[in-house]
Amino acid sequence: MVTTNELLQKRCRHLDTGLSDTEIAQHLAAVPGWALQEGKVAKTYSFANYYETIAFVNAIAWLIHAEDHHPDLTVTYNRCIVKFDTHSVNGGRGGISENDFICAAKVDAVYQQGRHQG
Repeated sequence: MVTTNELLQKRCRHLDTGLSDTEIAQHLAAVPGWALQEGKVAKTYSFANYYETIAFVNAIAWLIHAEDHHPDLTVTYNRCIVKFDTHSVNGGRGGISENDFICAAKVDAVYQQGRHQG
């Protein structure tokens, strides 16, 4: 079974093959609060105000760019919904890959770091 620490140590890479349903369930266990929603791995983060929300978005933008794995973001006054999937898997039809969980773990780490600094 995969752990959060293992995911944090990895880097995203080009993948053609997605994870099986069993593998997705195992990976979800390593990233608490993330869930499968409409074919994507998703989590909602809450903040005190718009400034904190945008600071989080800016922080994860750097991370996302470095990993070259870009989520869908929904940004409101005090919330940011992050949704990952991998477009290149399953013959270009998309799906869930390990990259989604690598980034989920890293986004969680950014959020936790911000909580400890605030």
